[in-house]
Amino acid sequence: MAIKAILTDIEGTTSAVSFVFDVLFPYAAAHLPDYVRQHATEAEVAAQLQAVRNDSAEPQADVERVIEILLGWIAEDRKATPLKALQGMVWQQGYLAGQLKGHVYPDAVEALQRWHREGYALYVYSSGSIQAQKLIFGRSEAGDLSGLFSGYFDTTSGPKREVQSYRTIASAIGHPAQDILFLSDIVQELDAAGQASMATCALVRDGAVLAGHTNVVSFAQIDPATF
Repeated sequence: MAIKAILTDIEGTTSAVSFVFDVLFPYAAAHLPDYVRQHATEAEVAAQLQAVRNDSAEPQADVERVIEILLGWIAEDRKATPLKALQGMVWQQGYLAGQLKGHVYPDAVEALQRWHREGYALYVYSSGSIQAQKLIFGRSEAGDLSGLFSGYFDTTSGPKREVQSYRTIASAIGHPAQDILFLSDIVQELDAAGQASMATCALVRDGAVLAGHTNVVSFAQIDPATF
């Protein structure tokens, strides 16, 4: 088996969980209400607000009620696609204003750059929206890393703990699943990817052990040629 492509998670893998929970989520919670009020009639935002109504079974909810639902979802870290899309829009404003810069571990930056030079195709799969993914890497503390990646996947490709999601992504990438290496810090995601025939590697920066997978504490320890 020869790895041709590398698919990586973000939160807890390339980037600190604390960046998401201590920086991005509070920023979205603080700015999302006014953003929704100001842009509610725009087609892209209106479509997401309608999706919130559908997902919460409240078809008649007005804008203020939708905002209330969204803030509740943020508080419980709900992986709802319309929430992720709206968060991405809010974060984009923050990144463009220079109020946010994406956190990427230095060891991840170095490895991703090296793998790109070596000819591996790099992809991202995160529960955050594709827009949010592009912002983290495109406006990171290490500069614009977006040129390293060949594509991005979010929950529109399926839940991260379901085997079919990884089969769908492998098909989209265009390589057999066994030629793809998936990196994550969540054992259920790694299990699902492994069941889809992908090679797997667990990032365990806290020194924990995720059974059934190769475990490393840093991207510097990963050699795709050994999988």
